[in-house]
Amino acid sequence: MNRSRQASQRTHRSSPLSDLKSPDPRFGSKLVSKFVNCLMLDGKKATSTRIFYMAMDMIENRMPGIDPLEVFNVAIENVKPAVEVRSKRVGGANYQVPMQVNKVRQQSLSIRWLIGACRSKSGRPMFVRLAEELMAAFRREGEAVAKREQTIKMAEANKAFSHFAW
Repeated sequence: MNRSRQASQRTHRSSPLSDLKSPDPRFGSKLVSKFVNCLMLDGKKATSTRIFYMAMDMIENRMPGIDPLEVFNVAIENVKPAVEVRSKRVGGANYQVPMQVNKVRQQSLSIRWLIGACRSKSGRPMFVRLAEELMAAFRREGEAVAKREQTIKMAEANKAFSHFAW
């Protein structure tokens, strides 16, 4: 019995950032560390860290008087979806069933959507695209926030199938 309790405690996630070892050295935030890790391509963490810090410096220059870390945190919060649709097969038909999104998935989706929105644009350096997308999300604008709104709209449209969420 004791062994099973220990196993269940190990698999339980208390927060979306609990598995990260160390916070970011400049801002002291585990969320920043998680974002940098998701931004990383081909194991080039130094490059992704430099891109993130340059974006934060750009935010600091463009929005004086506002802490860039606060802009980042609010941008992440503004992109988090509360509901999403998942496919469920019932009696030979697939239904888009609206479901609540847990905190871990909310955070990972918001990070993924922000980075995806930056990567979809081209023609400018990544740190510029990242800074602009974060500032847009801070103002509840931009591609990542539009994706969140689209997800919520899909869930609203398929509310009739919510009884399939069991």
